[in-house]
Order: sequence, then C-alpha cells, then structure tokens
Amino acid sequence: MRILLATDAWEPQVNGVVTTLKRTIEECEKLGHEFRIVDYNQFKTISWPDYPEVKLALGCYEEVREIIQDYEPDAIHIATEGPVGFAARRVCQEWKLPFTTSYHTKFPEYVAARLPIPLSVGYAIMRWFHQPSGRVMVATPTLQHDLEARGFRNISPWTRGVDTELFRPGLEPILGDIERPVMTYVGRVAVEKNIEAFLKLDLPGTKVIVGGGPQVEDLKVKYPKAIFTGPRFGTELARSYADSDVFVFPSLTDTFGLVIIEAMATGTPVAAFPAHGPIDLIPGSGAGVIDDDLGVAITEALKLDRKAVRAYAEKFSWRACAEEFIHNLQPYPEPAKTKLWNRLRHLTRRRPKRTPQA
Repeated sequence: MRILLATDAWEPQVNGVVTTLKRTIEECEKLGHEFRIVDYNQFKTISWPDYPEVKLALGCYEEVREIIQDYEPDAIHIATEGPVGFAARRVCQEWKLPFTTSYHTKFPEYVAARLPIPLSVGYAIMRWFHQPSGRVMVATPTLQHDLEARGFRNISPWTRGVDTELFRPGLEPILGDIERPVMTYVGRVAVEKNIEAFLKLDLPGTKVIVGGGPQVEDLKVKYPKAIFTGPRFGTELARSYADSDVFVFPSLTDTFGLVIIEAMATGTPVAAFPAHGPIDLIPGSGAGVIDDDLGVAITEALKLDRKAVRAYAEKFSWRACAEEFIHNLQPYPEPAKTKLWNRLRHLTRRRPKRTPQA
C-alpha cells in the first residue's frame, strides 16, 4: 500500500511517539509498503511555550491538501491531534476519504496539569477529533476501556515493540562509582510525568534522572542528591538502563511507556504506579512491580530475577507492531479509489494552484 502518515510528532523530537512511528514504518517498508510522511518540518512553525523542541505548524491546510492529492494514497493514518493532524482530518472529511487515527498522548491530562481547563472539555475535543476515524489505534486494553467509557468508538489494539539488540544486558557500565541501588527514571522532565513522587522518596541508594525538560533546573535545586544526566540516546541510553538496579516509572498520564520495555530488555526490573501502561505490562510478568506506594514497588522490584525480566521483554516485537498497524488501516476499495482520484484531478485542472507565500 501507499500510506500517507500525518503527524505533529517527528524528528528531531525524541519521544515514544516518534520512536513508535519510525520503527513501525521501517518494519512496514520491509513488508513492501511505502510511506509519505507529512510532518511539521514541512511548514512554518512556532514553538510550544513549555517545550521549544515541540513545533506547531501554521496555516498548513492547503499544503496538506495538495500533498494528499498529489500522493493519491491507498490509506491515510493521522497519528496526532495537532495542526498537521487537524489539517489532514479536514481534508479527509471534505473528500470523504477513510482514515485511521491513533491515541498516543493523554492531552486532556497534560493540559489540565498546566491550565484550569476541565478534563471533560479536553476529552470532548478528543472525542470530536477521533469520531470520524475508521479505527482509533491504542496501545493497551486499559486505555481502550477508559476511552470507550468516555464515549470513543471504533477502537483497535496496536501493540509496541523494543529493539532487543540495542537494549540488552551486559553493556558497559556508565554511571560510575555511586551508591547502590541505582534507581533511574528516563523521559521528559516535566510536571505531567510526576517525577517528584519518585524524587521525594526516602530510600537508600542513588536516584538518576535521564532526560531534559522544563522542570530540570527546579528539580536540581530541590533535590540536590539526585543525579541529572541530561538526555541520552542510542547506546548511552541503553547503558543507562543496564547499569541501573531498578527503573522507576512514576507517570500517571502515559498511554504505554515505551521506556518500560526498553528498561526490561536490558534486564532492569520496573517499579511503577498502577496506571495506564504499567497496569497492562507489569502484573504477572515477573519483570516489575506496581503498587500505590511507589517506594514499596521499588523495594520489591529490586528482588526480581534480571534474566526473567529480559525474557519477558523479548516477547515485544516491532514486526508484530507493524503487522497490527497494517491490519488496522482502512484502505479505499480499488474501484472507488480510482474514481475518487480521477474526480479530484479533474477539479484540480479547473482550480488554480495555490501560490506559496513569500
């Protein structure tokens, strides 16, 4: 298939959404599919106030419309509820094109953590955005049940994978001679990640925070005993996981938590709250512990067998993730597709091309 992917999360951003999309595309291409990526880098942008690395596209509707028309995709997937996603959704609605979406981020909770906007308002907007989608892809059963209870429909599972070659046990230590046990968090350092619930715990050992974000400087001052390494990528990130005694995931707002299975792949057990992501991944796995008391979860996770942790992570495959993604797509039937693109080409000949703004 020729697949058009519209996304507001893309390189140079580094997060679970970008990793998931990139690895899914790589595996889909191995299966013979091709992609046209429409992302914010192709348009004029402004930066999100809290996150300079997050860019919002400006006035991209007409360009997105022309890209879709020129590419004539077999299937369209809208990955995010941002300006690019809204533009692609509008085009699909206007032309009656089937499309799918995915729910990666709990935006209502993220916004409510910063602004006095009720969750009900945020979820009303999210419901409106996803309502015409042929399938809304989600990572876990708990998220699916939560969204269904909030009035979402056409929800389908879309699993995640992990690179078990990059993230593996036995890597060269990176943390140096520090007090054990080492308890590590990896991810964006921001209020919605609930990192203070981890940092304020009175536990023996060393707390390590790997990542950047708007809370870094404040937390450095407030918790001077913690080690803040800044962002790490590739082999250095894998070594950070592998050199830790336990990986701590304090977030209550993530929809999956790709870092959980990355840590597990290195043999490092995970401690977390019973929230979306951990509650689907950890119970019964032998690879981590969830508890309403994060300190208890950390203490118990330290007792787990690292070989069993690694064995559990090996069950997660990017190939399976890609196959599930392809299964969920809503391609146009061939005769209807040919008729549609012929009609749109005819309309294009009658309408002047948009002149780019200087």
